Amino acid sequence: MNMENYYSARKNIFERIQDASTATKVLMSLMMACFTGIMAQIIIPLPWTPVPVTAQTFAVLCSGLLLGKKYGCLSQIFYIVLGTAFIPWFAGMTGGIEVLLGSNIGFLVGFVIASYFVGFISEKYASSRSFTKMVAVISVANFALIYTPGLLGLALWLNMQGSAVGIFDLLMMGLIPFIIGDIVKIIGAASVSKAFLPKN
Repeated sequence: MNMENYYSARKNIFERIQDASTATKVLMSLMMACFTGIMAQIIIPLPWTPVPVTAQTFAVLCSGLLLGKKYGCLSQIFYIVLGTAFIPWFAGMTGGIEVLLGSNIGFLVGFVIASYFVGFISEKYASSRSFTKMVAVISVANFALIYTPGLLGLALWLNMQGSAVGIFDLLMMGLIPFIIGDIVKIIGAASVSKAFLPKN
């Protein structure tokens, strides 16, 4: 396939997703929720924190890219609601209300916000879909929109457990060990944007 055919096919697929029926888009949101659940099982537990390293952030960022702000966001709502209700697809094959109200609650909220943000920028500014610009967009989504509520939720949970910690200890538990892995996921998601999304 030459480059012209590749660009044409990429644009046609993107437009078909954009023009799909509401029912189809909801189904795609459910599929993306499943993908998030699958990626959540790729985990590296850390002994000094209740927050594990997982691959699910990659799925979260891709949900906004591929489905847009509305249905990307919906996919993460599905992920949270179904995981809380009856599907054990949070990290480590866990589920239920105790997980939702646990140490990861802020990160789960951040998933919804980040997916919406990435989808909003990608939909509104086609030029943002280039690799370099999307690295910047996704970095904001990852480090500001996921970690801000994530760290706040972790601090609140620790305080409720009677284990209030200082800022440095909180960052060591909820941010610093994850930076290298997050950079890899950011590059991966930006590569998805470069490869699969039209730039005009």
